[in-house]
Amino acid sequence: MSISQRAKNLTPSATLAVAATARRLKAQGIDVIGFGAGEPDFDTPDHIKDAAVQAIREGFTKYTATGGIDELKDAVATKLKRDNGLTYARDQILISCGGKHSLFNVFQVLLDPGDEVIIPGPYWVSFPEQVKLVGGKPVFISTNENEGFRLRRAQVEPLVTARTKILVLNSPCNPTGAALTRTELQGLADLAAERGFYILSDETYEALIYGGHQHVSPASLGERAYGRTILVSSLSKAYAMTGWRVGYTAGPKDLIKAMDGLQSQQTSNPTSIAQRAGVIALTGPQETVEKMRAEFDRRRRYIVERLNAMPGVRCLDPQGAFYVFPNVSGNYGKQFEGNTYKNSTEFTTFLLEVGRIAVVPGVEFGSDSHIRISYATSMASIEKGMDRMVEAIKKLQ
Repeated sequence: MSISQRAKNLTPSATLAVAATARRLKAQGIDVIGFGAGEPDFDTPDHIKDAAVQAIREGFTKYTATGGIDELKDAVATKLKRDNGLTYARDQILISCGGKHSLFNVFQVLLDPGDEVIIPGPYWVSFPEQVKLVGGKPVFISTNENEGFRLRRAQVEPLVTARTKILVLNSPCNPTGAALTRTELQGLADLAAERGFYILSDETYEALIYGGHQHVSPASLGERAYGRTILVSSLSKAYAMTGWRVGYTAGPKDLIKAMDGLQSQQTSNPTSIAQRAGVIALTGPQETVEKMRAEFDRRRRYIVERLNAMPGVRCLDPQGAFYVFPNVSGNYGKQFEGNTYKNSTEFTTFLLEVGRIAVVPGVEFGSDSHIRISYATSMASIEKGMDRMVEAIKKLQ
């Protein structure tokens, strides 16, 4: 069989691979603690599940409009007005099969072969892969750990060319947890308006912020910024609905129309039942979101303290999401039982084989000095995993 070059060039998701490895080892009876998956360990709230059950009982199990039901578009518009101060009409909103699908739609309708997408690193693993799949060219910017992985206009401006179509922003960020300030976002939004490219703002983790940080959408920074921002989000993280696959895009009407046409040939509509549940998630009680956020915050403070006490490890305090991105390079070059660990891939192998914890190597996110640890798991697992990690590191010479 002849496989396409496109498929051959694709790098599979490292985060999903690590999660699969952890599950496989557990199935074999090996006690492994998985810190790989970006998936809340909480159950979907009951009132959301009840809405899905009701939809099934009412026979709401057929095709819907390709871009989503009006009730869910209205719910998205209500959420954006309530939480972000943004006004969008139905024809500016598209419902898709998760945030990842929403992002891929954007890249497909905006990029021609050779068009450039500026991606700040560390970055979520799927951003560059999706760009490459549609023939675009990822252009990477390395942000500085010593500056809190901040992104400013002065860093981006030299990389803008006539082929620049998109600047990807992910705030709060997967994997670092860094969240951009209003001032930083304003500078980037002004640059986009001046140079004529779009900001693709992935706001999936906006509800999960800590330490008094206030989430700001670039689209809220004036009329020019609104016209140049494509807002993408998902119900997966805030509402523990990862398996329901509901994401949305809000942006210019022409873009949304093109994405709707594209989606009609790809997936048709997102699942009708999940859409009805999504309406209730966005417009119903929000107390469960705050409960999850508070618990993630408790875990965040604990895990950062533990990591910073380990030999050869330093970890910034994330402002959002549910990941830490510790720098473990202080342990590179050390040995255990004749093996020397020189990079993040080898170090994660060491942690899996010796510490029985599964983490994701930072090289997959654009920084080989780091590893990503998800704290979207129970406090008991985090405590046990941190104990195992420190004991493993103590064995290095």
